[in-house]
Amino acid sequence: MPDSPLLSVSGLNISFADGKQFKQVIHDVSFDVPQGSIVGIVGESGSGKSVSSLAIMGLLPKKNSKLEGSILFEGKELLTQDTAQMRKLRGKEIAMIFQEPMSALNPSMRCGPQVVEMIRMHSSISKSAAKAQVIELFKKVKLPRPNEIFSSYPHQISGGQMQRVMIAMALSCKPKLIIADEPTTALDVTVQKEILELLKELQKETGMSMIFISHDLGLVSEIADRVVVMFQGAVVEDGSVYQVFKLPSASYTKALLASRPSMDERLERLPTISSLSEKTFDAKPVPAAQRALKHKKLYTQDPLLEIRNVQKVYFDRAGMFGKKRTVLAVDGVNFDIYEGETVGLVGESGCGKSTLGKVIMQLEPATEGSIKYRGTELTKLDRSQIQALRKDIQLIFQDPYASLNPRLTLGNALTEPMRVHGIGKTAVIRKRKATELLEKVGLGAEFYDRYPHELSGGQRQRIGVARAIALEPKLVICDESVSALDISVQAQVLNLLNELKEEYGFTYLFISHDLAVVKYMSDQLLVMKQGKIVERGEADEVYANPVTEYSKTLIEAIPKGL
Repeated sequence: MPDSPLLSVSGLNISFADGKQFKQVIHDVSFDVPQGSIVGIVGESGSGKSVSSLAIMGLLPKKNSKLEGSILFEGKELLTQDTAQMRKLRGKEIAMIFQEPMSALNPSMRCGPQVVEMIRMHSSISKSAAKAQVIELFKKVKLPRPNEIFSSYPHQISGGQMQRVMIAMALSCKPKLIIADEPTTALDVTVQKEILELLKELQKETGMSMIFISHDLGLVSEIADRVVVMFQGAVVEDGSVYQVFKLPSASYTKALLASRPSMDERLERLPTISSLSEKTFDAKPVPAAQRALKHKKLYTQDPLLEIRNVQKVYFDRAGMFGKKRTVLAVDGVNFDIYEGETVGLVGESGCGKSTLGKVIMQLEPATEGSIKYRGTELTKLDRSQIQALRKDIQLIFQDPYASLNPRLTLGNALTEPMRVHGIGKTAVIRKRKATELLEKVGLGAEFYDRYPHELSGGQRQRIGVARAIALEPKLVICDESVSALDISVQAQVLNLLNELKEEYGFTYLFISHDLAVVKYMSDQLLVMKQGKIVERGEADEVYANPVTEYSKTLIEAIPKGL
C-alpha cells in the first residue's frame, strides 16, 4: 500500500533484567514513520528515546531484555527476525548514526576502510570500486580533502568531520530508514547547523525516511516534519511540528520548551521541569536598569584577574637542534575579570577557549604574556605556589565522569581536596562539610557513599560543582560544564551556579560554544576565533548588535525553534 508507513511501532514494551526479575522501562510506545519523512523524537536522558531506537535496530541484548508489541518495517515484523536476518537489514535497509562518533568508529582502523567494509558486507563489489564509492560519499557529505580523510584515523580529524564519516557510513548502502541518535549534541552551533542542513539535503535527495533523536526541541523543529515527545519511557505527545511547538498539550512538553534560555528576555532564574510541574515558578525578568547598576558597581573596582598579551604555542620536536612551531592555540589575548563578574567566552571547537582556561589555571604554561591574579604574576610561580593557588582558582570540567576517580566514593572525592589544602581540622569536620555541600547542590547526604557510576550525567555535574566549591575559591572556570546535559538538567545546573555565585561571591569564567547559555550567564561576553578575541562587550549588547561577521554567524546558527 503506497500510503502505509515505512515503519510502524505499536504497543512497544521493553523490560530489562534486574536481578531475577524484569524491570519495565518502555511503556506502550506507538508511533509511525511515513515514507520520505523525518520524525523527531525528543525527551530527556532516560526517557527511552535511544532504547526504542536500539529495539528497532535489533541491538538490545536478547538474554537481558524482553520486548512485547510490534515493530513493522515495510510490513515485516522485526521483533520476530533472528540475528542473521537482522544483520542483513542493518546497514542495508536501516542504518544508524550514533551520538558519539569517536566511540562508534574503530580507533585502530582508518576512516575510509571502515566505510569500505560496510559496503562490501552488503554487496559483492571489489575493494577498489568500494573505495571509489566512499570517496564520492565523502564528497557528498562535504568532507574537506576526502582522499586524505580516507587514510586518516578517527583521532586525526575533528568531531564534526568524524560525524560526517558516520553519516557517509550510514548512507553507504542507500538505506530506506536512517536513525540519527543525538548526532549533533557535542558539536559547535555552526557545525551543528551544517550537519542539520546536510541531513535535510540528503533526505530530500535520496527520498529516505529518518528518525532524528534529540533532547533539544529547537533542533528538532528545524529538521522534523512530525515530533514524538517521550517522558519516563512513554509517549506523552505526538503531532506536527507546529502543533507541538505552538499548541503543546502535555505539561512536560511545555516545560521542555520553557527550559531553554531565552535569547530575547533575561530572567533571574530559568524554569525547570519540577518548578513548572509543581507550578512554583514565577518568571521574573531582570530590568535593564538593575543590570546596568550592577555593572557600574562591578567595574569601579580593581580587576581580580588581568590577562595581557597571553600566547600559547604548541611545538613539535624537529630533530636535534631545537623545536618547530606548529600550532598557535592562543594568540595575544587581553582581558580583565572583576570580582563577582561572570565573563562568557564563546567560540567554535579549536578556537583556543579550553587552552586559555588551562593556561589561567597554570595547568599549561603560557608561551608569552602576563597573567596576574590579585596583582600576583602567576607565570612566575613555582610548583608549591601553584599548588596553593589551586585553592583560589578552581575548574569545573566538561566531562564530570572522566574527571572523577571511579574508585573513590563521592564523599572521598569531596574531602580529599579539603585535606590537601588544610580545610577542616579533622576527618569528621570535613565529612560534615562534604555532606553540607551535597545538600547545597541538590543531592543529599545519602550520596556520600555512592560511586560516580551510580549517578546520572546531571548528578555527576553537580558533584563537579560541589568539588570545585569545596575549597571556597574566588574564581571558578566552567569549561563546557553544561554542554552535554539535557535542557532541563542544564537549567537546574545554571540556576545552581548563579545561586552559589550570589551566596559565596564567586567569579566565573564561563566557557562554552553555546551562545544562548553564555549570553544568559554572562555580564561581559568575549568571542574567540583562531586563538584571538575578535569581539567583546556587554553580553546583551553583543548579541543584539554583533560587530564582526563571525559573531553574527554564531548567533544565526543558534536553533530558534518556530
